[in-house]
Amino acid sequence: MDADEKRRRAEDKRAGVFADELAKLRRRRAALEAKETRLLADAYALTLEQRSRIGSASSRERDMPLRSMALELGMAVRVNDRSMQTQMHDAHELIHGFPQTMEALAEGRVTRAHAQVIQDAGRVIDDPVDRAANERIVLVEAERQTVPRTKKYAIQRAAVLDPRPLQERHDTAIRGRRVFVTDLDDTLSALTIVGGNVYVHGAYHRLTGQGTTVKDVDRAKRRAYASAQAEAEANGDEGEALSKDAEPWFDDRSLDEIRCDLALDMLLAGSPVIDPTDGREGGLGAIRAEVQITIPITTLTGVTNSGAELNGVTPVDPETARRMAGTAKIWERVMTDAITGVVTAVDRYQLHPSQTRFLNARDVTCRTPGCRRPAKLCHIDHSKDFALGGPSCNDNLCNECARHHTLKHATNWMVEQLPGGILKFTSPGGKTYDSHPPSRVAFVPTDDGGLGVAPF
Repeated sequence: MDADEKRRRAEDKRAGVFADELAKLRRRRAALEAKETRLLADAYALTLEQRSRIGSASSRERDMPLRSMALELGMAVRVNDRSMQTQMHDAHELIHGFPQTMEALAEGRVTRAHAQVIQDAGRVIDDPVDRAANERIVLVEAERQTVPRTKKYAIQRAAVLDPRPLQERHDTAIRGRRVFVTDLDDTLSALTIVGGNVYVHGAYHRLTGQGTTVKDVDRAKRRAYASAQAEAEANGDEGEALSKDAEPWFDDRSLDEIRCDLALDMLLAGSPVIDPTDGREGGLGAIRAEVQITIPITTLTGVTNSGAELNGVTPVDPETARRMAGTAKIWERVMTDAITGVVTAVDRYQLHPSQTRFLNARDVTCRTPGCRRPAKLCHIDHSKDFALGGPSCNDNLCNECARHHTLKHATNWMVEQLPGGILKFTSPGGKTYDSHPPSRVAFVPTDDGGLGVAPF
């Protein structure tokens, strides 16, 4: 073994040591956060006792113990008393309403952020037995997934047990849509649009498509200019070429900058002010959004009212999902069986091979742990390289975003496919991490003829 190989192995081993130490520190932090949670809950309980001894019917007077305690604790740690009051309430609710999550936090199996998303999603479940059963199942996901993925799954499951139908919750929430401005540093401001997720995601996708077209046109212009200069140099008339044909203007903006400029252009002027396509095929204005909605057949037909997803990231209210599925040709519909979760049909069959359709439905996002890049924007990767004999079959393929696909091939990260779509990632330092396909909320028939959440 040469010196370079020894050094590489030693450095890989150090990476594994760093990972172990970080995991230990995070477990200790979780245990400390559990202690803090208990302290805040005890303080909140004391204010409830104090409130019970106040004979006055005035809500203001009865709130004084809690306000005073929040101010006392907030000043001790330099936190606003209103924020401290919320923390005290959440701590009390977590301990008494979610004891399994609290135990997992104390043992360092989940972080405080995991606990918070379980609590936030589960508080809509009124029945204590249902809430405890749901909590137990979501904790399994929390112990192996990132906070965003846990949040998504927790919301999906809690929505089924929420006494309010998704459509009713959407109709209530959509009345809170708004636009507001937040002033930032260095003369910048942020314009925030809070609206229906289908329309917001669609607007963002359209801006991305327009921005990508601008970048494509600019790259073509650069290639043409470079080719002309190379040809001039080859013919010996470089000076004449430069004088007759000065360097054209190139677009040095990033994709984020272009998206911002396009959004403001269309809001202020109704159309993009700068369109480098010269109006070909309708120009930038002809670009429309394309968003993937995954919808159970029973939701599409009106039998159930839940389960639709937008880009594998966020729920969609049933009415919008059915309307889009029935009228908008630009929407790619992925149908799943509400009982088994198996993909039953996908639009645009001719344009997408069956393997790609299956993998997109199975993976939903990039399969590298922690990444949420939608599968439709990822690369299909051979876990065992095709050049080394890896077959092009579903149990050797997975979705990887460009960043993680490149990382896998440029470093010594290894990916092994296990049964059930589970991937085992092995780091250069020898550490292993499992990546499970995103859990889907499955439904089973109940005794009263309805549908309930499957216990898995």
